[in-house]
Amino acid sequence: MPDEIEITDQPASQKVDWKSFLSHKWLVRNIPFFLFLAMMAVLYIYNGHYADKLVRRISVTEKHIRELEFEYKTVKSEVIFRSKASELVKAVAPLGLKELTAPPVMLKDSTVNN
Repeated sequence: MPDEIEITDQPASQKVDWKSFLSHKWLVRNIPFFLFLAMMAVLYIYNGHYADKLVRRISVTEKHIRELEFEYKTVKSEVIFRSKASELVKAVAPLGLKELTAPPVMLKDSTVNN
């Protein structure tokens, strides 16, 4: 059978020895890298929490701005309504003030000779 492939054992020098990778010496040598990975994981988690908090704060601020816009529009329409001439007449009527029917009189100083 010429189509068959023979599987041969690899020489011992090419086999990966997993015990040497997980030895105490290897672990001690790579502690700084493990600490770096742990720090990166903590920063990643912190960044996620910070982003969530920022999104919540932005939505609360947007809601507050919307409420202030509605309040501004309400107050503005009230001011415009109360500043109409007919509303001003109604507002000052209890004080005894009335709208002028005659034109204003020009006062002159009698001490000045013109």
